[in-house]
Amino acid sequence: MPALDPSAAASGALQPDLQAVFWDMDGTLVDTEPYWIAAESELVASFGGVWSDELGLKLVGNALETSAAVLQRAGVDLSIRDIIDRLIDAVTERVRQSIPWRPGARELLAELREAGIPTVLVTMSETKLATEVVRALPEGSFHYLVTGDMVSHGKPHPEPYQRAFDWLSERLPGADKRCVVALEDSVPGVASAETAGLVTVAIPHVVPVPPSPGRPQWDSLAGKGVSDMERLLVPASQEAGV
Repeated sequence: MPALDPSAAASGALQPDLQAVFWDMDGTLVDTEPYWIAAESELVASFGGVWSDELGLKLVGNALETSAAVLQRAGVDLSIRDIIDRLIDAVTERVRQSIPWRPGARELLAELREAGIPTVLVTMSETKLATEVVRALPEGSFHYLVTGDMVSHGKPHPEPYQRAFDWLSERLPGADKRCVVALEDSVPGVASAETAGLVTVAIPHVVPVPPSPGRPQWDSLAGKGVSDMERLLVPASQEAGV
């Protein structure tokens, strides 16, 4: 991962206020949810069970341990760890063949990289799959990864996003959650980022995210840039009513 330049994040010419952008992966950066549902269907079928897209959609955004427990109840006679390993292997193999990028994602990453804005990938997928995706991007696209195998509590718990912010705080004096934007596509992911105290943008894709007062919601990342995220930030003086 590239080294973080605190001066670039604090005084970038394009935007002096945006300190970092934290990205979800599945459904936000890459359109891999169909890969997950296919892997779940194949695994359940191999044990004589029945799975469906509708059931798969209910698992979107959750920690893999949560999804694995559901698959056990659907008839998969394996341990939680074995189920996760099977799913990760299946999705990773599909990603190696073709990465379905979400519209506007790579363009936004390129603009953030050019502006010197730190980026962190915060995903419940494990390191094996996340690194496969990141490897396909230009060097420097992400400064740090928080993956499902790095945390004790997955989304919707705030730990994944708090861990990303802790990493940022160690490298960027004065890091402020009001100046960090999280991009998410699912209800568990949005809950994780919001509970961690970050400026959170919902970008629903395969599952709806109910609107909430004060939470930005975008149809897509296509056409979005640094200036769009800057407009989401509330100055401390305004927040304090000055």
